[in-house]
Amino acid sequence: MPLPVPKHDRHRTKQAFVYQAIRDAILRCEMPPGERLVIDDLAKRLAVSAIPVREALQVLQTEGLVVTVAHVGATVAPISQESILEVFTVMEGLEIVATRVATERASASDLSGLEEILATMDRALKAGRHPQWADLNTRFHTTISRLAGLPLLQEMTERALARWDRVRRYYFRGVLVHRADQAQEEHHQILEAMKARDFARLEERVREHNRGALADYTGYLDRAAG
Repeated sequence: MPLPVPKHDRHRTKQAFVYQAIRDAILRCEMPPGERLVIDDLAKRLAVSAIPVREALQVLQTEGLVVTVAHVGATVAPISQESILEVFTVMEGLEIVATRVATERASASDLSGLEEILATMDRALKAGRHPQWADLNTRFHTTISRLAGLPLLQEMTERALARWDRVRRYYFRGVLVHRADQAQEEHHQILEAMKARDFARLEERVREHNRGALADYTGYLDRAAG
């Protein structure tokens, strides 16, 4: 079965095209944790030779999205408690910086734009459209990062959010659906602190937001293990 890839991606080099296609499939959980990654099969699905697939898997292994299992070969990396801890620890640090700098630089129009995103998220939650809410959640956080005006910070935030997106897709029914209302209230509190330019309260709210999510995901894993 061919992997779904945006048409414009085929204008990249083959290695870049293959890397992005496999990476996106892993992050979207179209290739779930533990799935074997057979080079010849992937090459056929992507209509390329084995060489760019092998190169892409090596890069993805350095990123922690692919692992090599003895007697099995390359597989999609599992989502472990350690990987979830890493995602939210990194996100907390990035968002503390992003929200502070964005607050210093954002105009009234910028803050109104964030309010509009939250209003749309409120409507999505009220209608039970959790997948839409989750996509808008990513937009809310990336918009704050963009408002900070620091390209490196924005790039790092987008990469961390992509990892979070994989976690939330995999545990969508187990965690995200039940946490969305609380998370949305925390989003409103973060924006209110930004509007008030209350930096101490803002940092506290960001920490609570990330640590609350971490506790919910790790708690779910503990219950599942038990």
